Amino acid sequence: MTETLVQWFVTNLGGSAAKELIVFLISMVPILELRGGLLAAGPAFLDIPILRAVPICIVGNVIPVPFILLLIRWIFKLMKKTRLFRPLVEWLEKKAMSKKEQIETYGFWGLVLFVGIPLPGTGAWTGSLIAALLGMKFKKAFPAVLLGIAIATVIMSALSYGLLGAVFG
Repeated sequence: MTETLVQWFVTNLGGSAAKELIVFLISMVPILELRGGLLAAGPAFLDIPILRAVPICIVGNVIPVPFILLLIRWIFKLMKKTRLFRPLVEWLEKKAMSKKEQIETYGFWGLVLFVGIPLPGTGAWTGSLIAALLGMKFKKAFPAVLLGIAIATVIMSALSYGLLGAVFG
C-alpha cells in the first residue's frame, strides 16, 4: 500500500512540483510519513541524493507532531460535538488505542520503538496520537517521537538507498 500511495504522489505531482517538495509532502502525510518520503526519494522513484533527502523527510515528519501532541484531544473534543465527525473521531481513537499496549507498558522507550520500527500502523502520527490520548506529557512524548523518527530514518535509509539502491541504482 505504501508503494502505491508513493507512486500516486510521484505521478500526480511529478510534473508540477519539485522532487524535494514531493518528498516533503509525502513525509507529512499520515500512513506514509518518513518511510514513504525516503522510499519516494530513493533510487526506485525520484533518485534524490540521500544527504539531501534525509533532512527533508525528517522535517516533514516532525512538523505535525507538536500539533498532534498538544491539540488533538481538543480538536477531537470539538469534532465529537458534530454528528458528521463524531464517528470518524471515535474510529480514529479506537484504532489508535488498539495499539497502545507497548506504549503503556514501556512508556518513553515503548513510544520510541513504536515510532522507530517502520511497520504498518506505526509511526510519528499514530505514536503521537496514542501518546496524546494516553495523556503523556509533551516533554516526555516529543523527545521519544524524535528519537523514534531518528531510528526509522536509519532503517528506511538503509532499505531505500541500500537494498533498493542496489536493485534500481
